[in-house]
Amino acid sequence: MIAIDGPAASGKGTIAQSVAAALGYRYLDSGALYRLVALEATRQKVATDDEPRLAALADGLDLSFGDGRIFVSGQDVTDAIRAEGVSAMASKVAILPRVRTALLTRQHAFRAPPGLVAEGRDMGTVVFPDARLKIYLTATAEARASRRYKQLIDKGNSITIQGLLRDIRERDERDSVRAAAPLRIAADAIVLDTTDMIADAAIACVLQQYQALTAAGAAGPA
Repeated sequence: MIAIDGPAASGKGTIAQSVAAALGYRYLDSGALYRLVALEATRQKVATDDEPRLAALADGLDLSFGDGRIFVSGQDVTDAIRAEGVSAMASKVAILPRVRTALLTRQHAFRAPPGLVAEGRDMGTVVFPDARLKIYLTATAEARASRRYKQLIDKGNSITIQGLLRDIRERDERDSVRAAAPLRIAADAIVLDTTDMIADAAIACVLQQYQALTAAGAAGPA
């Protein structure tokens, strides 16, 4: 079990997916679950402060994953949940305790042989506190805004880097002060600053930490 946490655009998705592929493990993008709730709330016109209805949406999602795609009620929503508006709403939905409780069981269900790499904001502190390896990714807000800007521009979105930087700082604030599972560095997590690090180097660092733990476990106590 490998838990990878960190703020928005710190590289969690890219790194976690690559590590999972290298190890032949399953992969969980916990943020996708909150984006799915946000997308359905948008479609059904549920307000972001209507906690009971949002929790019911989370509990009743007919979702499935396959071939790198995400489906709700059989509809491919992989790209729809990545829209900036949905991501921003997901950050607001994620502060609600009843929504988080509704999604907790779904997240636990991903843990199965041969192993799991889970990424999000509370994987190592709340969802999988017993994870063998915990990684906390970080980077400056400016570096993260630049990455997100390039991703969105490549997809044809019209957005300014100043607006993205503002959104990222607002999300950081919401994530760190929320009452339910705030963004924290687990006491036993390895902190990896990716500000000046390319993705391949960060992936290599995580795999090295995994290999070191595996070798130590195989050696047993001295």
